[in-house]
Amino acid sequence: MITGIVQGVGFRPFVYRLATELNLSGFTFNNSQGVTIELQGNSTNITQFVDTLTHTPPPLARIDTFEQVEVDSLANCSGFEIIHSESDCSAQVAISADKSSCPDCLSELNDPTNRHYRYPFTNCTNCGPRYTLINALPYDRPNTSMAHFTMCPECERAYQDPLDRRYHAQPVSCPHCGPQLTLTDNQGAAIAHKDAALQQTVERIKAGEIVAIKGLGGFHLVCDATNHAAVTALRLRKQRPAKPFAVMCADIETAKSLARGSDLAWQVLTSQERPIVLLDKHQTPTGETQLSPSVAPTIDRIGLFLPYTPLHHLLLQALKRPLVATSANRSGEPIITDSQDICTRLQGVVDCILDHDRIILNGCDDSVVQVIDDTVQIIRLARGYAPLTMHCNRPVPQSTLAVGAQQKNSIAFGFGHNLVLSPHIGDLFSLEAEQYFIDTLATFKRLYAFNPEQIIRDCHPDYASSQWAEQFSQLNGHCQPTQVQHHYAHILSVMAANQHTGKVLGFSFDGTGLGEGRELWGGEAMIADIQGYQRIAHLKPITLIGAEQAIKDPRRIMLAMLFEQYTLEQVLQLPLTNIAAMPQASIINLHKLWQKGVATQQTSSVGRLFDALACLLGVIETTQFEGQAGMIIESLANGLTEQQVANAGLVFNLPLIDGQWQTDLLWQQMMDVQLSRGDNETTKALIAKGFMDCLADAAVSLAKRHPQLPIALCGGVYQNRYLLSLTRQRLDEHGLNWLDTKGVPVNDGGIALGQLWYGIHQ
Repeated sequence: MITGIVQGVGFRPFVYRLATELNLSGFTFNNSQGVTIELQGNSTNITQFVDTLTHTPPPLARIDTFEQVEVDSLANCSGFEIIHSESDCSAQVAISADKSSCPDCLSELNDPTNRHYRYPFTNCTNCGPRYTLINALPYDRPNTSMAHFTMCPECERAYQDPLDRRYHAQPVSCPHCGPQLTLTDNQGAAIAHKDAALQQTVERIKAGEIVAIKGLGGFHLVCDATNHAAVTALRLRKQRPAKPFAVMCADIETAKSLARGSDLAWQVLTSQERPIVLLDKHQTPTGETQLSPSVAPTIDRIGLFLPYTPLHHLLLQALKRPLVATSANRSGEPIITDSQDICTRLQGVVDCILDHDRIILNGCDDSVVQVIDDTVQIIRLARGYAPLTMHCNRPVPQSTLAVGAQQKNSIAFGFGHNLVLSPHIGDLFSLEAEQYFIDTLATFKRLYAFNPEQIIRDCHPDYASSQWAEQFSQLNGHCQPTQVQHHYAHILSVMAANQHTGKVLGFSFDGTGLGEGRELWGGEAMIADIQGYQRIAHLKPITLIGAEQAIKDPRRIMLAMLFEQYTLEQVLQLPLTNIAAMPQASIINLHKLWQKGVATQQTSSVGRLFDALACLLGVIETTQFEGQAGMIIESLANGLTEQQVANAGLVFNLPLIDGQWQTDLLWQQMMDVQLSRGDNETTKALIAKGFMDCLADAAVSLAKRHPQLPIALCGGVYQNRYLLSLTRQRLDEHGLNWLDTKGVPVNDGGIALGQLWYGIHQ
């Protein structure tokens, strides 16, 4: 028995060819556990078979376990065959993620003599949809959304031929028997079909229209990225004023004309996972690019990705220009997978819809990654990477479900030797998002016949995921769900990625999460293991005036920091952009709330400190999207020259006294520089750099006190490339060992895996 990612990846045809080459007889079949192979023949050849299969499996396969037993030989056994799959109620096989088009399929797509010429759904065993169209295990065509497409004789022949690369490729089809395109208006009325639909879509995009286009795991909202009016219109219609848009480029040459990246970054961009990769903008001396400035305003980075379906390739070949391709949804809601929902919810956003009749059973957004030094950091774990299945060295004692956090939600499952982290679900702030959460749960429960015996949730009682866990336990007679503190779960997620159970020193820096005693944490240092944690340091709390309102309007946090050090009259006279822009009456009212402690909350969040600094520097007023302040502060620091840094000689200090990093002392240092050096871009950039340098030094200084402990750097703040790179570099300089996240998001997308790691060890 072989387990791992061994179904839907050409594993059995590979086994068939290898056994045939080595003159071995026997058979192989799929079941819900994995793949079974029975061999008979020369012992030397069997040894060679096992060696080849374990060391050079098919490109998309991953072998987790390889169990061998001897069986009695059979008389009259000749030849090797692939027999029908078996199904049972206890699935263990790892589901493969969707993969981008392979070179062979793209070659056929562009070959006028091939029957797949210009067919937008061309695929084979080595590429195409997997997770997004599977309904049940084992992974066979009747268990997918291709079940109602009857194969034509030519596709049937390829599907049944073990020597053909389309052997048992479940989505196999061609223009005669497979899915087809339909272009509709924004109310769903058909305009054109098949190739005519594609050609009209091209013309409409060239004319500046916004089109919803169905991909593998959902719809994109697409427009010409070089057309400023079209990009601006998309922002207005989607009510997304500042958050960057991703751009799809036809090829790596186009991408390199728009951005700069390391060799590793280009490798990731062209990998079969085809994620969105965050790269440095490549600008001309005048600061212009061929893209609309509205694609990624105010920051020095851009998210690029390459086409990953035949449809995308055909589209970009015809357009010969980069496209904005952003998830089709309303702000904060999950990606839309059905054209009827586009008509209902985004009718005022799109001009037309390019749809097709292959149903998306399981929604899956685009993955987002960045390269930091020589490591890949996953920001959004989704298409190409997810579901992420990890082999657990020890068996999971009972089926365990972890329901994750409120933002960037994902869910995790533990059973057998498997730890499974779902694709990105999103923020659970709407009924649609909560339904998507429930649908994703149902998908995995159905695929794995999974019934949780233990449920793990966040400590925050108001999270939608926490409330679901409580209701499920009451309805199903389970004991109370186990609660895991948010920032401890961040650290546990890094431990899980490394199969680590011993003590670590974790730095959990993020926006906010519920701490002990209803406090809001977010700047924590903990010594932790799988049994618990000790909070050994944290930011000295800062005040959120208006509580959650301060997260959306971080000027309130800035004012609270200023009120700590200046009188109200002095604050009103400060020569700061955001002070001058606010009505004095508003500042006076906020001062009263701060003074009386009414409608305020304390937080130790590093993310909120970034927000306050961005307001101090006058680069934001209100927060348009999560992490905006951190992106802008990083962009400011990246714009400095070495000479400017050397001439400034600016160093801030963040002392640790009685377990608290003295936030107020750091703030006063930054204020002194801001007021003494004047409100100019260089001063802002120097303060931004000095602030992040100071955070890195504070973490490293504490780590030096615990040199024997591995270090986990986690939480959304560590998506800041400058901060993470500098912190790792300084840890390396002192010979301190840090743990890589190995494909698990450091943000709240990894929380569920951390919760799961705790639960399975209790």
